[in-house]
Amino acid sequence: MRRLPLTSALLAAIIALSVVTRTLWDPLLDRSLHTSLGYGLPAFESGGWWTLAAGAFFAARPLQYVPIVVGLAVFGGFAEWRLGTRRYAVALVACHVAGVVGAAGLLWLTRDHGYVWTTTLAHARDAGPSAAFLGAAAAATVTVAPPWRGRARTLLVAYVVLFLIHMGALADLEHLLSVGLGLALGPFLVGRRPALTRRQLTRRDFRLLASGFFVVAAAEVSLRPFTTGDGPFMVTLSPDARAQELSNPDLAFGVLQIVLWLWLARSLYKGRRRAWRWAVALLVVVLGIQLANYGWMVATGEPGLLAAGWETVGNGAGLVVLIVGRHAFRNPSPRRARRTRGSLVAPADDDQRAQATALLREEGTVNRLAWMTTWPENRWFTSPDRAGYVAYRVHAGVAVGLCDPVAADEEDRAALRVEFSDRVHAQGLVPCLFTVSAEACRHARELGWHSLQVAEEAVIELPTLDFVGKAWQDVRTALNQAAKLGIHLSLQPLAQLPRGLQMQVKAISSEWVEDKGLPEMGFTLGGVDEAMDPAVRVGLAVDGESTVHGVTSWMPIHDVGGAAVGWTLDVMRRLPGGFRYSMEFLIASACLSFRDEGSSVVSLSGAPLARSAANDDGLDRGTVDAFLDRLGETLEPYYGFRSLLAFKAKFQPVHHPLYLVFPDEAALPRIGLALSRAYLPDAGVRDLVALARTGH
Repeated sequence: MRRLPLTSALLAAIIALSVVTRTLWDPLLDRSLHTSLGYGLPAFESGGWWTLAAGAFFAARPLQYVPIVVGLAVFGGFAEWRLGTRRYAVALVACHVAGVVGAAGLLWLTRDHGYVWTTTLAHARDAGPSAAFLGAAAAATVTVAPPWRGRARTLLVAYVVLFLIHMGALADLEHLLSVGLGLALGPFLVGRRPALTRRQLTRRDFRLLASGFFVVAAAEVSLRPFTTGDGPFMVTLSPDARAQELSNPDLAFGVLQIVLWLWLARSLYKGRRRAWRWAVALLVVVLGIQLANYGWMVATGEPGLLAAGWETVGNGAGLVVLIVGRHAFRNPSPRRARRTRGSLVAPADDDQRAQATALLREEGTVNRLAWMTTWPENRWFTSPDRAGYVAYRVHAGVAVGLCDPVAADEEDRAALRVEFSDRVHAQGLVPCLFTVSAEACRHARELGWHSLQVAEEAVIELPTLDFVGKAWQDVRTALNQAAKLGIHLSLQPLAQLPRGLQMQVKAISSEWVEDKGLPEMGFTLGGVDEAMDPAVRVGLAVDGESTVHGVTSWMPIHDVGGAAVGWTLDVMRRLPGGFRYSMEFLIASACLSFRDEGSSVVSLSGAPLARSAANDDGLDRGTVDAFLDRLGETLEPYYGFRSLLAFKAKFQPVHHPLYLVFPDEAALPRIGLALSRAYLPDAGVRDLVALARTGH
């Protein structure tokens, strides 16, 4: 009650008045008191403007007190908690007035013009504070960080729109108007002007949109049995069509539809190509039928164009999302992958990934970043003559190999690179290998290939690690400050963490991505999806209230022969406004834990597109080097690669160069484009042109 005084007072007043007036068990609608307390156009036309305030403390029917009390406690409590009592009061009053008076004004303008829905609602009265607390909750979403802000707003808007369409009561119209005002009012309440921002949609965004479309479709099917004949679309149908729509639905068919839509939603969320094809085919057929029916209705004058138009526009929007975002749905079915396994451009399946992971654990390799070769978006080239593989991706006609070949023997690693190159050339593609060690660079140059340094890996030798001396002052400060604040290290697989901690990690990561002005990067930069691998350990900076201040993820290092010798840093994300030294604390604490466990080395990974000094070892420099420098400079304000390299210097690492090796300088423009596609898989032509212009 001290934290939420206004919400508590309103709840107490509503419950007390419901008992005093007996509306808790005797419906307000059935009593003369209804005309004195119920608000709406009839009340305002008769001069009863007091009902605008008085009616907010009552419910029209006893059962409606349940959603009113629960809704006020949940939505109103959330809004007061986020906005504060004063701003919450402003939002409550403004949204209630806007919803109730706005609905009355809209009905006054549209009644008696042939639209049965508004004409009927113009005679209705309502009661309750639902428009107020829903609008206030919509306003309070401005204080929520992405991506939860967008998700909360989407749920609110979906709720008010679907209920308006299927129920069409006066309260539903009021809810729509109040939520709309709340969304616009929120920024003003926190002292800034509303701004509509536009950003490039990522693969995850397209998957969420496509999945959400079919979830909404399933929700509409589930609402069908409760649809009334007085809704804004239903009243436009002919009497026969309305009776058919309102007849008892086939329960089995409805359940089948819901199951189908939810299956498509789940599969599209996972990026399944087969589900994408089914969804596109289904929507094309349905749209064809709906457009033909719409044309017939126009030609014959059949009523119901609004209802038909809603369904057609909705399905058309879903089809547009699927087609525009088709690149986000690349994951193939296992059968398709097995059937086309002989081609280098054939998509890989989970079995191939599992085989590659097993080979890395058994064979090992010299590259400490090699665990990223097990990520699901890779393909894997294997040889029938030796154990091992080359992980690669295909972009712009280039097969970009990732890290050194995985094999226990140096000769096998060299032979795998040669076989991979021959197979790539045989299929008309250009081969190259990215972020390889000095060993692979030497092998490539012996065969006449070219090479250039593209990154530097920061390596810490754990047996000699000791945070003593002036150089370690920042690290010691981080550890001491964390101890004072009660922040500790949690180091275990993300999939094994409690659900609450997992959701915080995902929220921190999503907010980090959405704050960038460019699409989400990939290739050698992992995210939460990669951190969910059970073999990957996630370090969290957690305080006494279970708040996550920072996140790191650590991939295992399997040395030659498969021995697990250490860990490689991948994800680094910090809670905005959280513990200032989160990253220093997380890395230092993890290094100490790994050392105590017997690990011998920690790699802070390579800062992509960044180098600590110019390369003076005589290796070839060329177009790709200039491209990477320009790309790194352009992306620095967004992703901080060069500042990341400087940050890692706090841990006194030894730097090891990482190289790009390629066979022919004539292929450099194609390799540069392939690398840009690998790092920015969701970027469009406009993004790439912007990068090029900014870099000049």
